[in-house]
Amino acid sequence: MTQLFIILFAYFVQFTDKMGSNRVALSDIALEKRTTRGIAIDSLDYAVSPIYIDSLRQTGSRIYHTSRWMNGATIEADSNTIQRIAQWSFVDTVYVTRREAKDERQEVKGERREAKGERQEGTWLSDPQTEQLHLHLLHEAGFHGQGVTMAVVDGGFQNVNTISAFDAVREQIRGIYDTTDDTDSVTGTTGNHGVKCFGTIAAITPEYQGAATAAQYYLIRSEENATESPKEMDNWVAAIELADSLGVDIASTSLGYATFDDERFTLSYADMDGQSARSSRAATIASRKGMLLVVAAGNEGNKAWHYIASPADADSILTVGAVDVQDSIAGFSSWGPTADGRVKPEVCARGHQTALINPVDNSVVHSNGTSFACPIVAGMAACLWSALPHATNMEIRQRIIASADRYTAPHPQYGYGIPDAWKAYEQTTDIEAIQSVDIPQARKVLINGVLWILHNGKRYDVMGREVMRR
Repeated sequence: MTQLFIILFAYFVQFTDKMGSNRVALSDIALEKRTTRGIAIDSLDYAVSPIYIDSLRQTGSRIYHTSRWMNGATIEADSNTIQRIAQWSFVDTVYVTRREAKDERQEVKGERREAKGERQEGTWLSDPQTEQLHLHLLHEAGFHGQGVTMAVVDGGFQNVNTISAFDAVREQIRGIYDTTDDTDSVTGTTGNHGVKCFGTIAAITPEYQGAATAAQYYLIRSEENATESPKEMDNWVAAIELADSLGVDIASTSLGYATFDDERFTLSYADMDGQSARSSRAATIASRKGMLLVVAAGNEGNKAWHYIASPADADSILTVGAVDVQDSIAGFSSWGPTADGRVKPEVCARGHQTALINPVDNSVVHSNGTSFACPIVAGMAACLWSALPHATNMEIRQRIIASADRYTAPHPQYGYGIPDAWKAYEQTTDIEAIQSVDIPQARKVLINGVLWILHNGKRYDVMGREVMRR
């Protein structure tokens, strides 16, 4: 097969300041959420200097995207141009992010063995991974992620706009974006990792129900197909900043960066301190801005790398490892702790033989990876936030961690263990607080035509008499 090679040299140009920037890069929805949650606008919310961007543009450089949090731009330029740019007084540092040749071959990353699923009568094939987290109890109580906006930041979303598994939620997909320089369509045939992850959250078929099917969704591709380079971290930062500007509450991302095609870029375990990689710093900033970021731990547990990668090492996020149906850790699930000693992953979910939607034919298949455990936990978080809409992202995060079965004895591969959605919800002990929640199902639930009242893990009839709940 003939291969077309294009030499692309990508750089991140970091500026010294934001001179002339007077635009807050947030949507009205994002601004409203900041106000409601008491999060002040600061310099990180302002766009990069339009003067500096114009200067880059005048050199003939290609500008891929900018980062207001890292205060810079990812560009393509030749060596002479970048040397000149590096000398500008307003340029702090120039980093090479991709120096190898990029070819246009289609390459699928991270795909694992898949097996067809068989449904038993009266069940969904997704039930085991939902029930493992006791998430089905929140579903029974009427919480499916309504009122919560989610983003899935990943690889391609093959057929997401056409297959029937997403017909029921199609109007809830509020936008599909791309921060890569790949030329193929985000919803084309090149990549399906993103759509498989999204399916664990939102798909609905006669055989399958996602973890949070009433949320609103944004789908963002940041992973490139042909190469593995630090530029993908810049793409990822741009994607998370976009999610922030759109007012996203929860972002699920099953991507990680540590080793690259060009070994000169490869990070070390010492870099997994939440500060060394730009993607990790951006993940922490997103948390400070009110977003709950859920990240896959990675599949390096039984490989040479062994540990989590960036941005799974970030502070104030939820990093998710993989277990099987028997609650045992999957051998491939990456290990913590972080280089500075923090517990990672925080929690685990079903990542061994996880039930997924095949984007080609709508069938249910089973596959392996922390990639699939991650969005299940993100969906759980969305349902919990539906039940507790006045909570902050950090309160939701802490509830999930505190509900886990190893909370008092964390492990470097299990983290705090498998979370319990109902236990996380039950941590609300004030009946008046429950009654004040502006979602009727939070206290009164219609199940099979009967009205029940739920409180502290118990079910009561309308006369206040306790009844047994399965």
